[in-house]
Amino acid sequence: MNDESVQGFNLIDFFIMDRNLLTLMKVSLLVSMLVTTGLSGTDSVDSSIPQQSHDCNHSLLLLEMETCGARFKSYMDYVLPQDRCNLTNFIGEYHVFSSCTEINSGRIGCFWPNPVVEHFIIHIHKRFFSNCTLEQPIHVDPPDDTLALLILIPVFLTLAMVALVVWCSKRSDILA
Repeated sequence: MNDESVQGFNLIDFFIMDRNLLTLMKVSLLVSMLVTTGLSGTDSVDSSIPQQSHDCNHSLLLLEMETCGARFKSYMDYVLPQDRCNLTNFIGEYHVFSSCTEINSGRIGCFWPNPVVEHFIIHIHKRFFSNCTLEQPIHVDPPDDTLALLILIPVFLTLAMVALVVWCSKRSDILA
């Protein structure tokens, strides 16, 4: 094969690859448009979910929050105070409580969370979890040897990759 046929072959491959690249770009643009449209609020909303409106009945919502909280409070009364900071002792019941507040807010026509729900949940947290504050971790710098390794290894790998690419590009006529 002569150099012209090799160059002509490379140009044909480039144009074929360019068309494939153009098709791939079109498909990715279409997918991103569909995802963006799906995530935007312009689509119609499922009619089975109550619409949040300004006519939220706060007194009824507070009664429902009390109902949700009653079960959680009765469960937490059986958990020893020293065990209340261990999430595994009550996580299932807390999930039921949280789901109850969310479902009942939506059923009444209120958004979730809203100030009434937040105030109620904060009250629950103050009552049962006020002594569960975590100590702030003390961050310590790594030793100098470790820090030097964490900095120098990526620098040397980058230099080695650049040298390898330059060496291969100079040797492409022999390697091909």
